[in-house]
Amino acid sequence: MKIAVVGATGLVGSEILKVLEERNFPVTELIPVASERSVGKQVTFKGKQYTIVSFEDAIAAKPAIAIFSAGGGTSLELAPKFAEAGITVVDNSSAWRMDPTKKLVVPEINAYTLTKEDKIIANPNCSTIQMVVVLNPLHKRYGIKRVVVSTYQSVTGTGKAAVDQLFAERTGDTSVAKVYPHPIDLNVLPHIDVFLDNGYTKEEMKMTNETKKIMMDDNIAVTATTVRIPTIGGHSEAVNIEFENEFELSEIYEILGQAEGVVIQDDPKNKIYPMPLTAHGKDETFVGRIRRDESQPKTLNLWIVADNLRKGAATNAVQIAEYLVKHNLVEEAELV
Repeated sequence: MKIAVVGATGLVGSEILKVLEERNFPVTELIPVASERSVGKQVTFKGKQYTIVSFEDAIAAKPAIAIFSAGGGTSLELAPKFAEAGITVVDNSSAWRMDPTKKLVVPEINAYTLTKEDKIIANPNCSTIQMVVVLNPLHKRYGIKRVVVSTYQSVTGTGKAAVDQLFAERTGDTSVAKVYPHPIDLNVLPHIDVFLDNGYTKEEMKMTNETKKIMMDDNIAVTATTVRIPTIGGHSEAVNIEFENEFELSEIYEILGQAEGVVIQDDPKNKIYPMPLTAHGKDETFVGRIRRDESQPKTLNLWIVADNLRKGAATNAVQIAEYLVKHNLVEEAELV
């Protein structure tokens, strides 16, 4: 099967190539795509060198699936052109997430809603993905009334330039361009994406709106505070969940222990709990610090960690592609 990776030279694009290889996705021909300045350069996939091509050449090659990770502007402009050519697009940007005509998919939750007619499929925000993977099985059992989440997000969520800034600050290199308004090393920034008129950032509202869409329940109240921290292994979240119905902690452990893609790491006596350092490079979402909120009834506290470049982006997109192939949701004419 021909597969295009659009934005193949970026942090997420590089991770997509790695995940496709690790999961042995049935790629017969890889079509790496990037901006004009990268055309002609090469990327490595399964030990073989592939030359980066232009967007036009990628469309002409007619891949079955194109996984986009090239920014919202590129996606808005080019995803429809790929779709018009019969190519199924899985898009990592925020461009299509809240479009009512597009599916916003976390495979463990709502991949079953996909059809052959879905030619542009949105991949959710990284911090939203790891949260809803944990929330959804609990919502099915107890009904979630309200979620309060504070995030601790890796600089990798901003991209390579942010990683460069972090390490430049640590070495005292003042020649590296800054992408944050303040130093990030030895600091935290309660500021991810732009501030909106309501005082929240765009990232915080993504978590609110995307959670409702993915879980298909507009009645779930979500409020978020998103924070950038000087780590590179993944995103962490402190999540407070108020349920409609009472629960037992033993049931919570049982439900999450059986949840697809979720791993419990919760042994405080032995200092075992999820951390970005140990989640780095893994596809699972890790949950720990599971405890009842003693300040009010029917309320639970959780600590959730996942590698934002893996499950938060690349792995989730590849899992969507895997579902499309498994359920024959790409046109037979494209399977070449």
